[in-house]
Amino acid sequence: MQEHSAGRVSAQELEAAYEQAVRDTIQRFEATGSPVITDGEQRKPSFATYPLDGLSNVVPGGVVIPFKDGHTRQLPKLNAGPFRYGRFAGEYVRRAKPFASRPIKQAVISASALSLLYPAEGIRNYPRDQFIEDLIAESVTDISSAFNAGAETVQVDFTEGRLSLKLDQTGGLLRSFVDLNNRVLERFSHSDRARIGVHVCPGGDHDSTHSADVDYAGLLPALFSMETGRFYLQLASESDRPRVLELIAKLLRPDQKVFVGVVDPISQHVETPEEVRDRVLQAARFLPLDRLGTTDDCGFSPFADDVSTARDLAFAKIRARVEGTAMAAAQLGS
Repeated sequence: MQEHSAGRVSAQELEAAYEQAVRDTIQRFEATGSPVITDGEQRKPSFATYPLDGLSNVVPGGVVIPFKDGHTRQLPKLNAGPFRYGRFAGEYVRRAKPFASRPIKQAVISASALSLLYPAEGIRNYPRDQFIEDLIAESVTDISSAFNAGAETVQVDFTEGRLSLKLDQTGGLLRSFVDLNNRVLERFSHSDRARIGVHVCPGGDHDSTHSADVDYAGLLPALFSMETGRFYLQLASESDRPRVLELIAKLLRPDQKVFVGVVDPISQHVETPEEVRDRVLQAARFLPLDRLGTTDDCGFSPFADDVSTARDLAFAKIRARVEGTAMAAAQLGS
């Protein structure tokens, strides 16, 4: 990607590299035994900015996200309307399906994350209210495109949820984010929402987080008011998992399922299947088995230039997740 941006790699060469990366990822993912796979977001510059691909009305200088180790990420900002996606997630599903023999989960970015593109000073002849309406419509189309292309489930990445409490401790920003995402989700049927999940974590970039110091207790009540059927929650790296699990058990609705994080992508330690098993058994003490699943805490490389985690390490962790989950299921008789 970097060489292509610099003009040293052709579009054809880049496409061939994408194809090879997607094929390799899916083959190795399926080899772990995971019942659901992804394409590893190999074609995305980042989990957050893929819809901006090819747009001419975004410029540098947007919101800055600081990470614990001192590095930052800066979003671009919109400088003219209307707002339209340059690329929809369904394209990634269509490109992945020829290599896959198992159901595909497709990640999409939340409307609330993209709402940060609108500048505080506003845009002439394009009020924020109109931007929000356009954003909701595009976000609905993005999720729909993934389903229409054959995705089994769609994961909405909402990592800014926990971060919002760092930016605004009153919770007002978080509530506005949840309300915006619910305006997207309400456009879908109940059966579709059962296949849409929301992912939250404290960030994971260059093995660093942006909001791990924010108490989960401030996020969870608002999170579980989201009109979706699934939640993918970072939990392996939490210092007090029982406390968080107890909160989840109180908030979980009968029509919702929780996938608890059992491996930590930003740790170089490869969890053993036994460690994963024990984390699942711990979660099972609090959550109904028919509404409990497992996941990874976060992406292994949410930004394309993050090479802090080797592919072999990532797949070793995924394999441990799959094997440890199976061990726990056998012990629980489920």
